[in-house]
Amino acid sequence: MFIRYLEKAILETLPNKMVFISGPRQVGKTTLAREIGNRLYHNSHAYLNWDYIEDRRIISKGLLPTDKKLFIFDEIHKYKNWKNYLKGQYDKYKDTFRILVTGSARLDIYRRGGDSLLGRYYSYRLHPLSVHELSKEDVHVTPMKELHFIERNEQEKIFEMLLKFGGFPEVFFKQNEKNLRLWHHQRIDRLVKEDIRDVENLRDISALQILVDILPEKVGSLFSLNSLREDFNVAYKTIALWMEVLEKFYYHFRIYPYQNTLIKSLRKEPKLYLWDWSQVKNENARLENMVASHLLKFVHYLSDVEGFKTQLSYLRDKEQREVDFMVSLDGKPWFCVEVKQSSTEVPSSLKYFASKLKIPFVYQVTGEKDFDFMKDNVRIISASKFLSALV
Repeated sequence: MFIRYLEKAILETLPNKMVFISGPRQVGKTTLAREIGNRLYHNSHAYLNWDYIEDRRIISKGLLPTDKKLFIFDEIHKYKNWKNYLKGQYDKYKDTFRILVTGSARLDIYRRGGDSLLGRYYSYRLHPLSVHELSKEDVHVTPMKELHFIERNEQEKIFEMLLKFGGFPEVFFKQNEKNLRLWHHQRIDRLVKEDIRDVENLRDISALQILVDILPEKVGSLFSLNSLREDFNVAYKTIALWMEVLEKFYYHFRIYPYQNTLIKSLRKEPKLYLWDWSQVKNENARLENMVASHLLKFVHYLSDVEGFKTQLSYLRDKEQREVDFMVSLDGKPWFCVEVKQSSTEVPSSLKYFASKLKIPFVYQVTGEKDFDFMKDNVRIISASKFLSALV
């Protein structure tokens, strides 16, 4: 039985708060919730999905069975009065039963108006599978200290399969190329035609689908809304809205340059990555995207579960020196990462920023196997080993 990395945190939270699990479509939110119910609450839990007519009737009429200790509400954000409903149930029955809430889109985009749920829940962001999670190791992270790397025989194979099939459970565990292609089409179709259309009032859904098709080509490079606006011949506000909608629904994420008075950093230009890196055809960009996704999972875990103020950025100054990623804690540099498919030569920009910002730990991650050595105060390390130190 495969246990997801957030299960322990969720179980520790449930006795005291409602738990919201957000994340991309098909990342395993419902599976995780139902596994918790089946394995730990047995016959004393109830799964209620707003999309099912009978479950909808039970929820809307307040007919919750009295013999249950855990209620799992799926897609309840589609219920107009869901926030007031959950607030009422929690305030009245918080000593009687537990509440676990999941949904196919980001639950936080629905927190507009109405009664506040503040103080009544914790929210956890569930990410795709990763090298560390599939290695089934406990998390060993000490902020501002050296990362703890793991070496296991199957680690390289796990890395290769993740790089090829991505981290979404359905396609990863099947490891079938035909299934992957079909899954890509179905996931994007449902994302645009079901999830987004149900929530956002967008006139041109077909243009949004075209945008989804071209974004994988933008991975890893500086992302310009103006350039994209010209390609689509639409207003800046329109293309900005489309990108915001796709980001809210976990199609892509953007990271921004680290701001510090010690460097003349760029102010606005983000870099774009996909939640499903298996869509990226270019091998170099796919590897960079996979590392970006693992790092985002890492900082979200430290924020959601451990309460640390962590941030994922990249480094770039006006002289066009650039480093792919940096993780900071309370605004202070912790470690930076440069991703190279095969090169073990340390780029001057990596050495420059490491010295200028006094970054404690500096890594150059390579796609090649069996690398782990120091050069110019930079640890050059294989991607499979580096990613084992994350979450």
